Amino acid sequence: MTLQIECADLVKIFSTDEVEVQALQGLTLEVDQGELIAIVGASGSGKSTLLAILTGLEVPTAGRAIVAGHDLLTMTSAQRTQYRRHTVGFVWQQTSRNLLPYYTARQNIAMPLAIAGMPRAQRANRTEQLVELLGMGEFAGRRPAQLSGGQQQRVSIAVALANEPEVLFADEPTGELDDINSQLVLDALAAVNRELGVTILIVTHDEDVSAKVRRTVQIRDGRLSTEVHRSTETDEFGEQQHRSQEFVVLDRVGRLQLPQEYVRSLGLDGLVRVELADDHAQVHPTERTAATEAKDDQR
Repeated sequence: MTLQIECADLVKIFSTDEVEVQALQGLTLEVDQGELIAIVGASGSGKSTLLAILTGLEVPTAGRAIVAGHDLLTMTSAQRTQYRRHTVGFVWQQTSRNLLPYYTARQNIAMPLAIAGMPRAQRANRTEQLVELLGMGEFAGRRPAQLSGGQQQRVSIAVALANEPEVLFADEPTGELDDINSQLVLDALAAVNRELGVTILIVTHDEDVSAKVRRTVQIRDGRLSTEVHRSTETDEFGEQQHRSQEFVVLDRVGRLQLPQEYVRSLGLDGLVRVELADDHAQVHPTERTAATEAKDDQR
């Protein structure tokens, strides 16, 4: 597979007068061409900063970030503008940021094509392709105020795809939608990924959304912490079996971040005992951990 997104030891530091905040602390991430993945993490984990860097809105402090062959650390301001116009597409959570209110859905889709200088006939053809792909025929002639939230987001996806980007980024695309409309938007993104082969990265805090993609990456404290890979297999009886495997990231010096549910379930805290077996390593709570847990229970 060809790598479409490659981040290595990515660092981003925000500085004010007297305060310095390290939003990303050596994050490493690889995304293959044609993947549909979700990035999850608590508020302040660094996922929004990562998205801002990958879309060209922020410049990394250090490390390496390459998207579709573009080195995000070395691009000039003009190159960054061209990158945002032609290489990547973006869907905001707030539909009002994606669409022009006085244009119909079809006109909104055609607008970036007109700005790019595409001839009228080609604009019309490309617009209708997207209208058909995203199932918008019945409302393509309406303005945003006449559409439901789910319909507005489907138009937003079409606008982001108008100039045929190689990568599509979506920031909480279902954050303002109910369950039914959320599913319609996810189905639309899956159709785009399947039919056009566009690499799609969704940033979300919604566990229902992240559970519906093949790969979910969790960021914690500015680093990649865990990944969940999902697959579907057919058994000897012809029935589909859904599998899910969770992985943790081991960095260069041997550090890893255990999933929080494991830590809570076993009461792990501070010093833990590790044991090497023939083909794996084990992590156990220590007597000190147990004593601390008992003390907390007494309180």
